[in-house]
Amino acid sequence: MIIRGEKKSQNMTYRTSMQIISDLLCATNDSGLDGIKTTRLLNKVNLSHSRLLKILDTLTGSGLVNRIEFDGKNTIVITEKGRQYLESYLKFSSIAESFGLEL
Repeated sequence: MIIRGEKKSQNMTYRTSMQIISDLLCATNDSGLDGIKTTRLLNKVNLSHSRLLKILDTLTGSGLVNRIEFDGKNTIVITEKGRQYLESYLKFSSIAESFGLEL
């Protein structure tokens, strides 16, 4: 996982909200049609549980991911709209970087 962001100190780099969403969608997309469990997603995108739930609520409300509950466990699956959003974001990010800009 590539983590980019604005430098806050010599040793610490923070991600923007857009970068966190991109990381989350990439991890979900990489998991394929079976989706990814919440705990695995937490570890892959390095977020707190409460922060992840807030972002997932937003992404679910926007139709970018679906949350499926089975036996009390949540599985997150990216939607086609989520794939299109991720593809567009990655293209735009690449263009911005070619001009020396960070999103």
